[in-house]
Amino acid sequence: MPPQEHANDASQHTQKLNAQVVAPNSQSDFDNAQRGFIAQWPGGRIEDAKGRMVYDISRYEFIAQGSPSPSTVNPSLWRQAQLNVIHGLFEVAPNVWQVRGYDISNITFIAGDTGWVVIDPLTNENTARISLELANKHLGARPVTAVIYTHSHIDHFGGVLGVTTQAEVDAGKCRVIAPEGFLHETVSENVIAGPAMARRSGYQFGSQLPAAATGHIDSGLGKSVPLGASGLIAPTEDITYTGEELVVDGVRIVFQLTPDTEAPAEMNFFFPDHGWLCMAENCTHTMHNLVPIRGAQVRDALSWSKYINESIELFGANTSLMFASHHWPRWGNADIVHFLTLQRDLYRWMHDQTMRLANHGYVASEIAEMLTLPEDFLEHSHTRGYYGDLVHNVKAVYQRYLSWYDANPANLHKLPPSDAGKKYVELAGGEAALLLSARGAFERGEYRWVAELLNHLIFANPENSEARHLQADAFEQLGYQAESSTFRNSYLMGAQELRQGPPPAARTQIRAKGLLLAMTIQQVFDTLAVRFKSDEAAGVSLSLNWTFTDIEEKWLLGISHRTLFSTPGRHDPQAAASITTTRRTLLEVISQSTTFLDEIQAGNISIEGDATALITVLGDLDTFQTNFAIVEP
Repeated sequence: MPPQEHANDASQHTQKLNAQVVAPNSQSDFDNAQRGFIAQWPGGRIEDAKGRMVYDISRYEFIAQGSPSPSTVNPSLWRQAQLNVIHGLFEVAPNVWQVRGYDISNITFIAGDTGWVVIDPLTNENTARISLELANKHLGARPVTAVIYTHSHIDHFGGVLGVTTQAEVDAGKCRVIAPEGFLHETVSENVIAGPAMARRSGYQFGSQLPAAATGHIDSGLGKSVPLGASGLIAPTEDITYTGEELVVDGVRIVFQLTPDTEAPAEMNFFFPDHGWLCMAENCTHTMHNLVPIRGAQVRDALSWSKYINESIELFGANTSLMFASHHWPRWGNADIVHFLTLQRDLYRWMHDQTMRLANHGYVASEIAEMLTLPEDFLEHSHTRGYYGDLVHNVKAVYQRYLSWYDANPANLHKLPPSDAGKKYVELAGGEAALLLSARGAFERGEYRWVAELLNHLIFANPENSEARHLQADAFEQLGYQAESSTFRNSYLMGAQELRQGPPPAARTQIRAKGLLLAMTIQQVFDTLAVRFKSDEAAGVSLSLNWTFTDIEEKWLLGISHRTLFSTPGRHDPQAAASITTTRRTLLEVISQSTTFLDEIQAGNISIEGDATALITVLGDLDTFQTNFAIVEP
């Protein structure tokens, strides 16, 4: 992490606002978060095979349980940060354990007849591996006989190579179970928009912020995201319908598919012989995102609410334990049903009230100011916005139904930020006059207005150091005030980059090579099409035949009207060249582990026809940088 320079204290306006926050004060969350504690990973620091730090929970020792909230942190978020810093191996029920606090997500171990059934093997193989070591050391060593992915987000499968291997799976020694559509959604979310999403994720999770009361304190769903690459082993079994039942290493499980909720492919499941209910990431101890600020498809709040209701109807009466992919469990039927009911009603309330006001003609920004969480939700910590935020969720609901456009023609084709910025500066009477107005607003504590004013100036002239530093100061105070960890992290990341500049440039890679190697040919060609430089293909029209011998697939790939198109299942007799290879070889080339020339020379790729056509199509694809500008042009 870079050194934290120039961090300011909370202003008197921020101190006053934070002093007025009424944080939840129930002790039950702390009791539940510590219940069943067995052991911790010594020192809290996790390293990879080369000794590089992957995760270090000890960086957050300043967030002591029972300590008062610093003036630079919203007191409600401070409480969530105190809960998320609790870490270790915990017994959840007889034969059920969780490791929490060494990744942003939880890993759950269930003792089967012959080994471990692992639910959600975290983000990174190193965090997953030490979790398995903790379980084996304190509970008795067992082989991993099954892995269950609850859904298609990387923090719930990316560490799978820390608990099993592809060889074990291929040999039939370990089952891998996931909801229908898992593989498609996993790859599509992390590839097509991968470079942009990775950059924006740095803001959402505050990955470059130092752990400090003026910096990173939490991520809402968990403490922080581990460093390092993620992997993937494709599922061996898909769950295809609600009510499907499997016996997994002697453990009976009934599944409930919940597509288009927290993830496009997701499922809850119930253990009918024990009364255990896993709610995946559909119900955790926070209001969730309806669209994450890193970017993703907008989630369906209405379906989300209905699936929670279905969970209550299917399993509620017989549930005595509820656990999820983040945070701590809940015990006791009455408490669990009440928890699920509040979660159900939260997503329905956001959906219905947003659309009620939208149908009165209010636009998203207006509705976000009009709606405030009722006391029904504010008095319970798990329905407050530590990860999601009502302001952002309202806009997500509006976008899902009505798009980003608010129907005002003035907003239909607005000037880009730099062009608009120059005209606003001119309108204000110049940079000095705009700065003077912004400084006055800052002194009055009008930080949102400061941010809007100075955004124009910085996009008109990013070299204006006074504007950059005042904008950073305004972002900082907004971050200190935020209850949402993602809002706090974004504001503080913006402040840091205005003061220190963006992170060093580096070529982006798809989230991890392990994900790339799971791609279908269609996904590979779609990804290459996003990198295709249209302007350099004027007047070019050609096609290539592809034969992939390992998967027995034929494909046609070509250039037409400056686009890259692909067609499965056929060849073109007039194609410029025909290429024969394996899917694996193509993926190794695309992941830059090798080159087309090297593989041709090694005999792994054969070409008939015009070999230069391959270079014409794939020889000059665009590359992306990890540090593109966000808070400046």
